[in-house]
Amino acid sequence: MRILVVEDEPLLADTIAEWLRGEAHAVDVAYDGAAALERTAVNDYDVVVLDRDLPLVHGDEVCRRLIEAGSPASVLMLTAAAEVTDRVAGLSLGADDYLTKPFAFPELAARVLALRRRTRSTGAPVLHRAGITLDPTRREVLRYGRTIILAKKEFAVLAELLEADGAAVSAEQLLEKAWDEHIDPFTGVVRVIVLKLRRKLGDPPVIETVTGVGYRIP
Repeated sequence: MRILVVEDEPLLADTIAEWLRGEAHAVDVAYDGAAALERTAVNDYDVVVLDRDLPLVHGDEVCRRLIEAGSPASVLMLTAAAEVTDRVAGLSLGADDYLTKPFAFPELAARVLALRRRTRSTGAPVLHRAGITLDPTRREVLRYGRTIILAKKEFAVLAELLEADGAAVSAEQLLEKAWDEHIDPFTGVVRVIVLKLRRKLGDPPVIETVTGVGYRIP
């Protein structure tokens, strides 16, 4: 999924981002509230990990503006304030979850995944199609019972294709969801990943190219 981490402590922000990238997510980082609003205005994020005490634009205001703008992103708010009243205030702003500092990175990653799972139209954590089973929690992929070992980007692209439920997904959409903002949109990386996926998934061929549109798993 595509995640924005908003945290004014660069070391913590970068560490969170690297941890989430290790879970095969595409992650962008903003170090203040103004930068966060700029990024959410041009990118569609699945989850925003949002520190509450931010410079330039406070985290509360960032959350409020996201809600007012109808952003589809779920918001996981971070704060050093552990009082119940602080947590209630954050949730009252429209945040979907609240995590106090210090926290364990595995818990943050699990909460991010849970937030995304709540917004899925199917509500199902495990994806099934064309003999493929993909479990995002266990990071496991099977094809007709055979374990398939995938690299992080291969896993992310396959997940997006399966979630499309038979519809075609464009290369631009795959770039948006599986890579961060630093990827060159004119690169052929999506085509390369799809070729690798086809080879690893084996016969019968399962990923179709829809000319002029993108790729799909029928």
